[in-house]
Amino acid sequence: MAEMAARTAHPRRPAKAERIALRASQEQRELIGRASEVTSTTVSDFVLRASITRAEEVLADRREFRLPPDRWNAFVEMLDRPPAQKPRLRQLLTKPSILER
Repeated sequence: MAEMAARTAHPRRPAKAERIALRASQEQRELIGRASEVTSTTVSDFVLRASITRAEEVLADRREFRLPPDRWNAFVEMLDRPPAQKPRLRQLLTKPSILER
């Protein structure tokens, strides 16, 4: 019974069944090794976490988003509006900067 309690105390992580192989120079391997030591992780875990973080960043702007038809129409309407006039912004952008004077 204690064995069963111990098993249920910590939920299982999904099994890692896939392998990813890569080649690196000695300098790259040493750099990654030092970074994994500093973060108290294995090289595999460090590389996997860094890869996942970067993959999420790359895909963030490319993900699909959905809106109900009424909100989609309002969104498209806003995109189609002519730009609002911003005189102070126009002045700021057309006036020579301090570095150009």
